[in-house]
Amino acid sequence: MVNDKNSKKINVMLVDDDMFVLDSLSTLLEILGYNPLKFSDALTALTAMEQGLPDVIITDYKMPQMNGVEFLENVHDRYPELPVIIMTAYAEVDVAIEALKKGAFDFVVKPYKTEQITQALDKANRYIRYVELEKNYKVLLEKTVKERTSELLAALTELKEANVEVVQRLVKASEYRDEDTGEHIKRMSYYTKAIAEELKLSSNFVETIMFASMMHDIGKVGISDTILLKPTKLTPEEFEIIKSHTIIGAEILAGSHLPYLKMAENIALTHHERWDGTGYPHGLKGEDIPIEGRILIICDQYDALRSKRPYKKGLSHEEVFKIITEGDGRTLPEHFDPDVLNAFKRCEKLFDDIYNSHS
Repeated sequence: MVNDKNSKKINVMLVDDDMFVLDSLSTLLEILGYNPLKFSDALTALTAMEQGLPDVIITDYKMPQMNGVEFLENVHDRYPELPVIIMTAYAEVDVAIEALKKGAFDFVVKPYKTEQITQALDKANRYIRYVELEKNYKVLLEKTVKERTSELLAALTELKEANVEVVQRLVKASEYRDEDTGEHIKRMSYYTKAIAEELKLSSNFVETIMFASMMHDIGKVGISDTILLKPTKLTPEEFEIIKSHTIIGAEILAGSHLPYLKMAENIALTHHERWDGTGYPHGLKGEDIPIEGRILIICDQYDALRSKRPYKKGLSHEEVFKIITEGDGRTLPEHFDPDVLNAFKRCEKLFDDIYNSHS
């Protein structure tokens, strides 16, 4: 195929120490519409390629300093996609076969015929177009993937924001029942974040528990106001009803495939379970309690002791810290996972800051 003269001329590097062959081949390529670049030795040709690559190389096999196969290997070490055509004499067909094994694009037997050169360059033309198409395809694919990834991230962000809004709307059901619940929910989110980070849990876990913790008391929507908002001490029967908010909350949140709702279900059910097995609703003990439940109980206990209620006064940070770490008869250190308790001790000042900022 003759080079299309309406398109950019293809640069063909010619490497041959026989000046007659070099000049005659150069003239032929100009007639065929190519742009010949003549070099009489391989080393000079290699140096020239550092300034700009040809599209195709035609090189003689027998040359001083470096033969055609060695030249081919040097070219492909640096420019593996560059097509190299080897010219050999009739007696050197075995050399041509060796060159093909080394990665030569094609070979032409001397004395060459115009048809041989035309056919070899025709194949090289097609190869060059295929390589260019592949590069363009990769660029287009990378661009498309980047655009689609950006769209997906935007969609995921929107979905996440929608999920958070659902959480906030759910907890408002509890907020309307108790004027302090809204701030309590915010504090719980920050407390759990502090403990989870202190425990060196994954960033994904930290983010999930921040959202999930807001729903720990969602089951209180199923508790009568006469009990939930009672200003005096609860009777044993009333306390049993209060305890059912864990079961109610878990039932409300059950069955979701979303990670934060799955964790919220665990939290709703287990945030009153104690490390020593004396908690409710199922009396779980130790590591039978999921880690999110073990974190929630200490956060919930801290906030409950700090908060003022109609039937009790709010305690100072120092008083609550002492109760949790040393016990007061009703609350004992044995109620908490030792690792979670130690994490609380390390970040207790942050708990005080959170309470004061959101009270």
